[in-house]
Amino acid sequence: MIPPRFEYHAPRSVSEAVALLGQYGSEAKLLAGGHSLLPMMKLRFAQPEHLIDINRIPELRGICEDGNTVVIGAMTVENDLITSPILQAKVPLLAEAAKLIADPQVRNRGTIGGDIAHGDPGNDHPALSLVCDAEFVLEGPKGRRTVPANGFFLGTYMTLLEETEVMVAIRVPAFAAGTGWAYEKLKRKTGDWATAGCAVVMRKSGDKVTHIRIGLTNVAATALRAEQAEAVLLNQAFTPDNIAKAAAAAMAICEPAEDLRGDAEYKTAMAGEMVKRALQKAWSACQ
Repeated sequence: MIPPRFEYHAPRSVSEAVALLGQYGSEAKLLAGGHSLLPMMKLRFAQPEHLIDINRIPELRGICEDGNTVVIGAMTVENDLITSPILQAKVPLLAEAAKLIADPQVRNRGTIGGDIAHGDPGNDHPALSLVCDAEFVLEGPKGRRTVPANGFFLGTYMTLLEETEVMVAIRVPAFAAGTGWAYEKLKRKTGDWATAGCAVVMRKSGDKVTHIRIGLTNVAATALRAEQAEAVLLNQAFTPDNIAKAAAAAMAICEPAEDLRGDAEYKTAMAGEMVKRALQKAWSACQ
């Protein structure tokens, strides 16, 4: 289908984009990579009267370091995450997980900020942000504010990002020495969204877990941080029994929607399997 008519805007700065959002309010939508918005417009699920293209704002792109924090511009594309020496050294989970997102064409256009701000439970970066303890820098008419990833995602296509705000950057603490990580994603074919996915960041001392984050993809109305599953493992021995208990705790918070990828029971079971795989892989990667 062909999208309805809209007026196109191409601001050159964040402040100009914010001003346009303030002017047009709910009648406007931001255009980042476009892989989520444009299909919705073609199906008439989204019908903005004003499309604000933020691709021409240079300050929204790039990856740099700010002390012990990695700062990623919201308009940085997936392929730049994959090839970034900074991410590979400081937060390798984000560089490696980006390889599992969609296909090369999408990764050369799709942006990390768009993936997060869209609030789609099937997107990968929300769960990855949760386990990395990321923060999001948002700019609106009242200036900039920084909000943690944990609590940012409210429901399907619902986040703390207000309609007059632009996501400017993602701030991620560099992994401490010895950190293990993994992202396990079950999908039907290359380029598909996850049937179920699990991201893990972990540290250990001897046979015990000293730090643990577990995030789930596409098994609820939004990405989930499995805090009860984390509690099962924190300061405990990493044993098959505790792994099974953590997987069970993660499955208990799953409420997946039934679709062509499977029914709720199947998706919940697969979430448990992804948790087990990701935990074991992260543990093996700890140093």
